[in-house]
Amino acid sequence: MNPTAPQENSAPEKLGTALERALVAFLLLMMVLLPAASTLARRLLGRELPGSSVLAQHITLWVGFLGALLATASGRHLALSTLDLVPAGWPRRSARIFGQAVSAATCALLAWASLKLVQAEWNGFGLVAFGIRVAWSQLVMPLGFAVMALRFAWRAGDDLAGGGAWAVRAGVLAVAAASFLLGLATGGGTLSTVLLLLVAVAFLLGIPVFVAMAGVAMALFFRDAGPDAIAAVPTATFNLVSSPTLPAIPLLTAAGYVLAEGGAARRLVRAYKGLFGWMPGGVAVMATFVCAVFTTFTGASGVTILALGGLLLPSLLEDRYPEDFSVGLVTAAGSLGLLFPPSLPVILYGVVAQAPIEHLFLGGLLPGLLMILLVAGWGMIVGVRAGAPRTRVRPREALHALWDAKWDLGLPTLVIVAVASGFATVTEAAALAAAYAIVVELVIFRSIHPIDDLPRVLVHAAALVGSVLILLGCALGVTSWFVDAEVPTRLVEWMTAHVGSPALFLLMLNAVLLVLGSVLEIYSAIVVLAPLVAPLGAAYGIDPIHLGVVFLANLELGFLFPPMGLNLFLSASRFGKPLPWVYRKALPFLLIMSAGVLAITYLPAITTGVVSLLARK
Repeated sequence: MNPTAPQENSAPEKLGTALERALVAFLLLMMVLLPAASTLARRLLGRELPGSSVLAQHITLWVGFLGALLATASGRHLALSTLDLVPAGWPRRSARIFGQAVSAATCALLAWASLKLVQAEWNGFGLVAFGIRVAWSQLVMPLGFAVMALRFAWRAGDDLAGGGAWAVRAGVLAVAAASFLLGLATGGGTLSTVLLLLVAVAFLLGIPVFVAMAGVAMALFFRDAGPDAIAAVPTATFNLVSSPTLPAIPLLTAAGYVLAEGGAARRLVRAYKGLFGWMPGGVAVMATFVCAVFTTFTGASGVTILALGGLLLPSLLEDRYPEDFSVGLVTAAGSLGLLFPPSLPVILYGVVAQAPIEHLFLGGLLPGLLMILLVAGWGMIVGVRAGAPRTRVRPREALHALWDAKWDLGLPTLVIVAVASGFATVTEAAALAAAYAIVVELVIFRSIHPIDDLPRVLVHAAALVGSVLILLGCALGVTSWFVDAEVPTRLVEWMTAHVGSPALFLLMLNAVLLVLGSVLEIYSAIVVLAPLVAPLGAAYGIDPIHLGVVFLANLELGFLFPPMGLNLFLSASRFGKPLPWVYRKALPFLLIMSAGVLAITYLPAITTGVVSLLARK
C-alpha cells in the first residue's frame, strides 16, 4: 500500500505532472540545503540562517501537496486493497467509478474549505520569511485539492473507451462541482448521515484513506456546526507546518530512497554475509540484519520484501535452508528496523503524539535490537538443524565488504550521533543525512546520475511523502473533531473507571494494536490511534517514550498478523505462494516476535534506561 513511482495514465496529465516533478525535486533539494546550511552557520558563525527553519516547514507543505498530486495521477495513494475482491467486469468498474466520484467530491469540498481558510488569512499580515506571506503558502491547498478532484474525475473513465469514458468523467466532474456547492448548504443530521455512509462504503471499496478521513471529519463538523465548520479540516492540515520536526519526514524519506536506488541493498548483503557467514545459521542472521537496516532506510517493510526478496531467498535456499522457513524469515524480517533512525514511522508518531523524536529514537535502540536478535536466533537454530554450511572465515574479504558498505551504514550513524550529541536538531540531522546520501551516491559511488536519475528518485520519495502528509493532515481533522467532542477525555474516564491496572491496560493495548495494525496501513494507524492512545498512557502514568516504543513495536508485529497483515500479502505475491501457506510459515516468527513485544511492554527499562543515560542527564 505504499506508493511507488508516479506514472501518468492519461495524456492531458503529462504536462502537469512533468511540471510537478520538476518543482517537487527542486523544493526537496532546497529543503536539504536550508537546514544543513543553518546547522553549519550556527556551528561556524555562531548564528542560524534567519527564517530557514520556518521556510523549510512551509516548503514541506508544498512538497506534501505536490507529492499528493503525483500520487493521485498514478493512483498510488494509501488505500485498502479491496477493489480486487469485487467481481471483475461491470461490478468492479461500477465500484471503481463510485470510489472515484466520492474521492473527487471530497477533494472538491476540501478545496472549498481550504479557500475559506485562505480568504481568512488573506487580509492578515503574517509572514513566513523573506517577505513571503502566509496566505501565499496556503494557496497550495485549495489549488492542490482542486487539481486532485479533477484527476479523480479523469481517472474514473480509465476503464472505459470513447464516449463512455467521457460521459463518466463528465458525470463525476458534475458530482465534484455539486460537492463544491455543498459548502453553501445548511447543516443537517440526515445529510451528514448520508455523507458518512457514502464515505464508509467507498472506503471499503478502496478509496484513498486520506479521502475517507477527510470525508468523515467534514461530515461530522458539518453536522455539528454547519458548513463553515468544515474549514477545520484544512486548518488542521495547515497547522502541520507549526511542527519544527515536520521537515524531517521528507528529508529522511529522500535519503532512504537515494541510498536504496544507489545499490545499498547489494552492498549490505555482501557486508553482512562477510560478517555473519562463518556463524551457525550465518546466512539467516545476515538476512535478518539486512532486512532491518533496509527497512530503516525506506521506512516501509513492503519495499524491503519486494526489493530484497529476490536477493535473499536464493541465498537461503542455496545454503540448504527449508523453503518454508526461508519465505517466513524474509516475510518477518521485512518489518524489523522500524524503531531505528532514520525510520519514518518513528518521526510520524513523534509529530502526532507530540513526543520528542530524538528520545523515541534512543528509546527504540534496545527494543529494536531485541526483536532482531530473537528472529536471528531462531534462524541460527534452524540453520544448525538444516546443516547449513558455514563460510570459512576470511577476515580480509569480510573487512573489504564491510568497508564497501561503510557509507550505507554511516547514514543511521550520522543521525544518531548528530542528535544525541546535540550537534543538530532532528530536522537538521535529517537534512545532513539527505545531503550525505546524495553526495555518497552521486560522487563516491556514482551510481545515480545527477540529471537522469536524481530527480526521478526524489519524485519517488515525494510520492510517498505526499501520500503520508496528506493523510496526516486529514486525520488531524478527525482528531480536531475528537477534541471538540471530548472523545479522548471520555475514553480516559471510561478506561480508568473500568481498568485499574496499568499492566492490564498495556495488555489490552497490545491486543488492540495487534489487530488494528494488521488491518490498517501503518501510517494510517499512527495518525488515527496515537492521539487516542497518548492521553490514555498519561492517565496510567506510563512514560510517553516507553508508550511510543510499545505502540510502534505492536504495529511492527501487526504486519505478520493474519488474515490482513500487509507483509503476508506482499510475500505471497512476491514469492508466488498461496496466502494460507504463508500464514502457516510466518506463524513461528509471529510467536517469537510476540514474546519480544511483551518483553518490551513489561520491561520498560529496556526503553527508558537508554533515554535516561543518553538524553536526560
